[in-house]
Amino acid sequence: MSKSLYETLGVSENASADEIKKAYRKLARKYHPDVNKDEAAIDKFKEINAAYEVLSDKKKKDEYDMYGDQIFGGQNFHDFAQTKGGNVDLDELLKNIFGGGGGFGGGGFGGGSMDLDQKTTITIPFAVSVSGGKHHVSISSESFDIKIPAGIKNGETLRVRGKGHSGMGKKGDLLIKVEVAPSPTFERKEDDLYTSMDVPLKEALFGGKVIVQTSLYDDIIIKVPQGTKNGQKFRVKGKGVANRKTALTGNLYLTANIILPNVDDLDDDLRVMLEEKLPSAEISVEE
Repeated sequence: MSKSLYETLGVSENASADEIKKAYRKLARKYHPDVNKDEAAIDKFKEINAAYEVLSDKKKKDEYDMYGDQIFGGQNFHDFAQTKGGNVDLDELLKNIFGGGGGFGGGGFGGGSMDLDQKTTITIPFAVSVSGGKHHVSISSESFDIKIPAGIKNGETLRVRGKGHSGMGKKGDLLIKVEVAPSPTFERKEDDLYTSMDVPLKEALFGGKVIVQTSLYDDIIIKVPQGTKNGQKFRVKGKGVANRKTALTGNLYLTANIILPNVDDLDDDLRVMLEEKLPSAEISVEE
C-alpha cells in the first residue's frame, strides 16, 4: 500500500515521532518561503506541512497508516495536491478528509509564516453579555465550555489559547467573535441599560412604590412621586453593565409607562364621579 506522506518527509513508514519531527524541521527550513525564493518551494512547503500535520497527529496517522494513499483517491499526495491547482488550500483538504482542522490557518502564508489561529463566531443571550456566564463551543471535533466575561460587547473577540490549528509542533489560538442576541426589553448604550416600567394610574397620580421585574436582576422597587407623567425617566445607579476596563458599572434608566384602568372594571359611583369631575380637554376652533 503506497504511503506517500512518508515519502514527502523522506522517512520510512516505521519512523518514530522524533524522526518524523526532525525530518520535517529539516525540510521546512530548506523550503521555507523566507529562505527559498523558488516559486515551486511554496507548494513544496505546503506539502511538507500537510504531511507533518497528519503524521504528527496520532489519530490522523493511525487512519492514514490503515488506508494509505487511498484517502487521496489512490494518487500519491503530490499528484493529489497538484490536481487541485496551484492555490490549493491543503488545510481545507485535510479538514474534509480527516474531519478536523489542518495546520495552515486557512492556507495563508503572511510574510512566509504560518497563521495557526482559527476563527469562529458565536451568538450569546443578552443576559449572558451583561452578567457573564459559560457558553459551549464545538469546533474541529472538539467540544468545550468557555467563560463569557460580564459586560462583553457585541463584536468583541475572545481568545482561547491552544485551541487553534496545529503546525510546526505548535498550536494556535481560537479567536471567537462574540455576537450578542438582541433583547426584547432592554436597550444597551455603552454601559447603560434602558427599558420601560409600568406605573398604575393611582401611583402616577398620588405617588407610591412600583415593583419592577426584569430578567436581569431581582425585583427593583422604584419610588415614584405624585404627578408622574407618561414617558418620565428614572435612574437606578449601578444597575447597568460592568465596564471590563474600568470596573465601573453603568446605570439603568426606566421610562414610565402609565397604565390606565379598564373603565368597565371601575365602581359605578367612582366612574360617574370621574366622568363628572375630571377636566375635559379644551378645544379651540379657528375661524
